[in-house]
Amino acid sequence: MSLKKVNTAIFPIAGMGTRFLPATKSIPKEILTLVDKPLIQYAVEEAREAGIEDFIFVTSRGKGALEDFFDVNQPLERALRAAGKTELLATLEATNIDSGHVAYVRQHEALGLGHAVWCARRLVGDRPFAVILPDDMVVSDRPCLAQMMEAHAEVGGSIIATMEVAPEKASSYGILDIESRQGALVRPRGIVEKPKAGTAPSNMAVIGRYILGPRVMRHLDRRTVGAGGEIQLTDAIAHELATHPGSVHGFRFSGERFDCGSKAGFLQATVSLALQRADLRDEFAAFLEAIGDQHGIHRAPRLKVAAAS
Repeated sequence: MSLKKVNTAIFPIAGMGTRFLPATKSIPKEILTLVDKPLIQYAVEEAREAGIEDFIFVTSRGKGALEDFFDVNQPLERALRAAGKTELLATLEATNIDSGHVAYVRQHEALGLGHAVWCARRLVGDRPFAVILPDDMVVSDRPCLAQMMEAHAEVGGSIIATMEVAPEKASSYGILDIESRQGALVRPRGIVEKPKAGTAPSNMAVIGRYILGPRVMRHLDRRTVGAGGEIQLTDAIAHELATHPGSVHGFRFSGERFDCGSKAGFLQATVSLALQRADLRDEFAAFLEAIGDQHGIHRAPRLKVAAAS
């Protein structure tokens, strides 16, 4: 099977982040930090580890700080170099994206995820591409998108990350109508965006990682309005399934997913990442245990791990 390499990723980040006000009054939500690293940097690093070379950010008014973040800060680099702070210099340089490999596209109206992806159509061209939603943070030994790239190399077409959710949560997601399962891969016959309570065809939900073939972008050209009065990416994927059966697979990734679009999920991700840091783990774990005893909390709830069987 001859497959085009996936080397471009789209990051839809035009949202205003109103759930994090007042912090997001003047700072893009994607710049808020998990421990000591902005949310968007985790997404970019995941893309790089999966072989992505070109980065397209779909933004809106007020995202200038994000553009500056990925630019070179020459005065700061010179100061760190002169001070011999080589580790900090390396940390800083890791945030840079080389000229010619980054583009920013404005989404002027909040018309849905599908519309945000469609805004990047001229830059993507007739090539497969990845879509990463930074709000969906996946903590895993092997980055989620890298796992998906391996599956894409085997089956081609489009790959969408999926995980099991509680039935009462299904109405918040795109849900797969499953035809068959084979290991980590799920073959859907359809996909439903935010089904009404009790009508979901399964409990396999789509999260914010996609590898999409160029036909999906052409389906978005139809500008079909779906759930919530928005142009839904899941509708374009559903049309791809209807017109080219077998061209889309769900992928049950290995790792723990946090919804960093919510305050609770953001805090949970921060705790999980901090406990993985050798320089923070012991002191932070002791603090959590002490504060748990102080408030009578002996067992904190955990998010489910979406692991391939």
